[in-house]
Amino acid sequence: MSRLARQPIARAADISVTPGSESVAVKGPKGELTVALLENTAVEVGTDGVWVKPVEGKDAGANLGTMWANVKNAIQGVTEGFSKVLEIEGVGYKAVLEGKTVVLSLGFSHPVRHELPEGVSAAIEKNAIIITGIDKQQVGQVAAEIRSYRKPEPYKGKGIRYRGEVVRRKVGKKAATA
Repeated sequence: MSRLARQPIARAADISVTPGSESVAVKGPKGELTVALLENTAVEVGTDGVWVKPVEGKDAGANLGTMWANVKNAIQGVTEGFSKVLEIEGVGYKAVLEGKTVVLSLGFSHPVRHELPEGVSAAIEKNAIIITGIDKQQVGQVAAEIRSYRKPEPYKGKGIRYRGEVVRRKVGKKAATA
């Protein structure tokens, strides 16, 4: 059983959590999210916070920590939101925002277009793409998809990387022959 799930999830007064039979609705100043209930778990709203409780069953303990984290992320998303920052490294590599589409020039013969889904927005500052939204999973998925167009390569370090990501550099052919 999860140790975190033994504690209540704190929530502000302006956050409303409505548990249902199959999902939990979380509403706050930034928007509304719905979290699907995992098997053998239940959510209760108390005066001291939101509790995730196990229901009788074989997998009750296994799903408890995951459900607790999903509800906590939903509460954090509707209050603060989530963001990921991608940095573009390389000569001639750049990004431009056209409405809800990020257009990337990454050294290919054509520009790469990535359509942003509903609920996710992007901003571009110099060589950084800032992806924001209220759903943590969706923000991370969009960032991973954009990064996958040109992952950072280890010889020159060119490509798209997360801010703070360390790319181990390799020595090229010249050092191997010496």
